[in-house]
Amino acid sequence: MESVAGNSKRPKVERVLAAAGATALAGAVAVVALFDPSTESFFPVCPLYKVTGLACPGCGLTRGMHALLHGDVLAALDLNALTPVFAVGGLFFIVSLVLLAVRGRGLKLNVYRPWMLGCFLVVMLAFGVLRNLPIYPFNVLYP
Repeated sequence: MESVAGNSKRPKVERVLAAAGATALAGAVAVVALFDPSTESFFPVCPLYKVTGLACPGCGLTRGMHALLHGDVLAALDLNALTPVFAVGGLFFIVSLVLLAVRGRGLKLNVYRPWMLGCFLVVMLAFGVLRNLPIYPFNVLYP
């Protein structure tokens, strides 16, 4: 159990891990901002795309984040229509980790409910299927 004064080891460990996580995520964002995933070879290629030629729901996200970090919203949307959704979610997560590290508690958002996870999975599956259909307007979603 946690003590009210915050003297137990668990909250301190959580705060250190939150700081480490926020630092790692900020570093990853910096790498994506500084290096173009289209030209640099150290970014991984999607295994599903490499083997089958089909785009998974995440295909184009790294390139889309690079474009978004450089202010090119239309290019980001062209690479992956869900880029802004993942950007907002990632920003929320980083801010929450920073607040957890600094003040001992992060932002409150009760998204860990089974129906929300189910909705997320359905949206991702539908997006993954629709973006691979070779007919207009779905072929616009292909990265």
